[in-house]
Amino acid sequence: MTRSPSGRRSLRPLAGVLAATGLSLTGTRISVIALPWFVLVTTGSASQTGLVAFCELGPYVLVKAFIGPLVDRSGPRIVSWSTDLVSATAAVTIPALHAADLLSFWLLLLLVAVIGAARAPGDLAKQVMVPEAADLGSVRLERATGLSGVMERLAFTLGPAAGGTLVALLGPMTALVANAACFAMGSLVIALVVPRGVGRTAEARDPDAEGPGYWRRLGEGMRFLRNDPLLLTITAMIAVTNLLDTAFSSVLVPVWAKESGNGPAAIGLTGTAWGLSAIVASFTAAAVAHRLNRRVVFFAGFVLAGAPRFLILALDVPLWTVVAVFIVSGFGAGFLNPILGAVIYERIPRELLGRVTGLGTSMAWLGMPLGGLVAGAAVASVGLVPSLAVAGAAYFLTTNLTGLRPEWRQMDRRRAEERDLPDEQIPQRSDTAPT
Repeated sequence: MTRSPSGRRSLRPLAGVLAATGLSLTGTRISVIALPWFVLVTTGSASQTGLVAFCELGPYVLVKAFIGPLVDRSGPRIVSWSTDLVSATAAVTIPALHAADLLSFWLLLLLVAVIGAARAPGDLAKQVMVPEAADLGSVRLERATGLSGVMERLAFTLGPAAGGTLVALLGPMTALVANAACFAMGSLVIALVVPRGVGRTAEARDPDAEGPGYWRRLGEGMRFLRNDPLLLTITAMIAVTNLLDTAFSSVLVPVWAKESGNGPAAIGLTGTAWGLSAIVASFTAAAVAHRLNRRVVFFAGFVLAGAPRFLILALDVPLWTVVAVFIVSGFGAGFLNPILGAVIYERIPRELLGRVTGLGTSMAWLGMPLGGLVAGAAVASVGLVPSLAVAGAAYFLTTNLTGLRPEWRQMDRRRAEERDLPDEQIPQRSDTAPT
């Protein structure tokens, strides 16, 4: 197990990685409300709103597919703080140009694409640092991924709440300034709190090491992913649900808020309700996930987290009913990422973590750039209610039919004797071989 230079347990690296993750994701969730609402109210076009989401997520997916070998080679710490700084600069440029009356729609798309391209290596780098940061603090991997899930859900709560409030009171450009501030603070936390070398392989720590070239590294990641049936199945299922989630958050929810008359504050309220419930579930996962049947909890979580959100917006019901459904949905969603994170970190060797995770995530996000475009076209063609109903049905069928495949049994394959050991007595995985 990796230790701090003094050989003593240190929770500081894990706290730093989790804090930076929370800050950057909070900024992202603020912009998820601010940018679509800005485009929707200034253009009145659902299609153009979807195009903005495409221009951020397209570069994100493309860069993440190919950046893994560089993250493994250069080290995730420097990649994280430097790319967060780029994201902050691009984000603050949007309101600055708007204030000067220089922000055209095409320039907005360009800046959004820069943010997406910079977010990809930043998000990946933070993921790569989690296992070693957990080792440094002698924290069980499932507990670390549970805490990471808490930070993600906390961001998904504070971000929509802050975004909806700022947009309603001060306008979307002020919300984008807050987005830039979150990225800047995340960059500072990584640079000042996380020790140098965290997450870097032995080869990356040796500047004179002559490791394999870029394309060979990328090929190693592809081969590993291709030969792991469980990871491939997870990736395929999440690709569909991510497309539907993006359609939901970037177009369907803003259009629902506008057409229902509830306004941007309702986006923040539903997002906050969903996020608070997900935080409770993530804390629960951090405490007891190692004792639960992963497969059962995972698919039960998807039943709650998926279709109900879409279907309730298709009904003419009071806002409090919508909020209640989002609370139930958020509780189911809170268990998903901690379980996925533990499975991924257990199955992928540390020296391949950046490239395999980058490739897998980019494949899982492949449909996300299309989510906003498809939703915008669907709403323009058939209206909001049919679009919500079809998307909800597709979500339900995807998660339930995929769950019938046999490789999911591998999700619970772990050493039974470790379930009841204290954290400090758990045998740690080496840096060169999967569990």
